[in-house]
Amino acid sequence: MNDILLLALLLGGRKYGYQLKREAGWMTRQAALHNNIVYPRLRKFLQEGWVSKRSVPGDRGQTRQQYALTAEGRRTLMERLSQFADADAASEEAFRMRLGLIEYLKPEVRESLFAGREKYLQHRDEALESLQDKMDLGKFGREIVRYMRKQIEMEQDWIGHLRRMARAASRD
Repeated sequence: MNDILLLALLLGGRKYGYQLKREAGWMTRQAALHNNIVYPRLRKFLQEGWVSKRSVPGDRGQTRQQYALTAEGRRTLMERLSQFADADAASEEAFRMRLGLIEYLKPEVRESLFAGREKYLQHRDEALESLQDKMDLGKFGREIVRYMRKQIEMEQDWIGHLRRMARAASRD
């Protein structure tokens, strides 16, 4: 997931390593992504030819490194975004990451993203329904399951809305 996030942050243009750390941190609800995550990945991306690096003078006379996505990096990012396995469909983080980049995805990939998440939600709802039917959950247990099923219903409605938005965007 961190690879996709860091590559996606470079879609908008060149960025310094520190800027990538900070923005990736914001996206993952942290102050900044740790150096031990960001810089080894940037080295890997350079070796793979997914990013380029250039040295530029900093404000205080130091040399700073700017990173940019290459054509190969963009192709790799789109390929990874297009892969959406069952484990990704079950992950809110993986699903939302792709939603945030849905404009870059082909219509058929968008549809598989929505369909995969809907399939997961349907399976989850069926499991909760079965739990309700087969166990005495007590007053609070029933309330928790009711709440979880309501969340699933709301997300299913939201996915329908997003699907309509994505189809309209494809026609524009």
